[in-house]
Amino acid sequence: MAEGVPARGGLRERKKKATRSALVEAAVRLAAEHGVENVTVDAVSAAAGVSTRTFFNYFDSRDEVFVMIGADSGVRVRHAVLTAPAELSPLEALREALAAELQGFEQQQELWRLHAEVLGKNPQLLARTLGAHMSDELLLAEALAERVGAGSPLFTQDRPAHASPAEQDRRHALALYPRLLAAVGSTAVRVAVEHWCVRQTEAAFADVFRETFEHLAAGFPEPPSGAADPSPDDHVRPAR
Repeated sequence: MAEGVPARGGLRERKKKATRSALVEAAVRLAAEHGVENVTVDAVSAAAGVSTRTFFNYFDSRDEVFVMIGADSGVRVRHAVLTAPAELSPLEALREALAAELQGFEQQQELWRLHAEVLGKNPQLLARTLGAHMSDELLLAEALAERVGAGSPLFTQDRPAHASPAEQDRRHALALYPRLLAAVGSTAVRVAVEHWCVRQTEAAFADVFRETFEHLAAGFPEPPSGAADPSPDDHVRPAR
């Protein structure tokens, strides 16, 4: 799929997204139950109800089904950033793009948790996944740079290897603002997810996500006394 082309829309694209999601879910659930080393492409394909040939239309290898889990998501977010209404600030455009992509997260929480467990037990996959995320962050920074009129001359649809000379050249071509905004946005998503996962009975995920970006937009002023989240130790009073 070409960079900047939305994955939403046509029936064909929706079917492709559904097939990819089915393969990812099958792989994660099999790995969580049996261990990554015991998961084969044939088993993943059978569990997803597709042929092995279809699997390789989406992933180059078995490991990629665990590592490239959010590749299509990144394409959609970048397209949304680039096509957001002009009156939105870069932060607002990023917030809306990420919010649209995270719709339904609450229903997918179990799969996210299982994926994290699988990566935690397989350091080689975790390292590759972190590298892929950093490359996605670079692509997002380039999209943000293009939106604010500071596009990188090296902005391409190709995904360079993490820490490769090509990636380093592209990072060097970017200004600080888009790099920082892409990194902050990625971190905000992670923090919102982690915060909601331990406080699910207190608020909907969409509300936690919105509050996270409100803090960013406000520039992190110190919250009013008593408004900050209590720490576990707040309820423990020292003996007198």
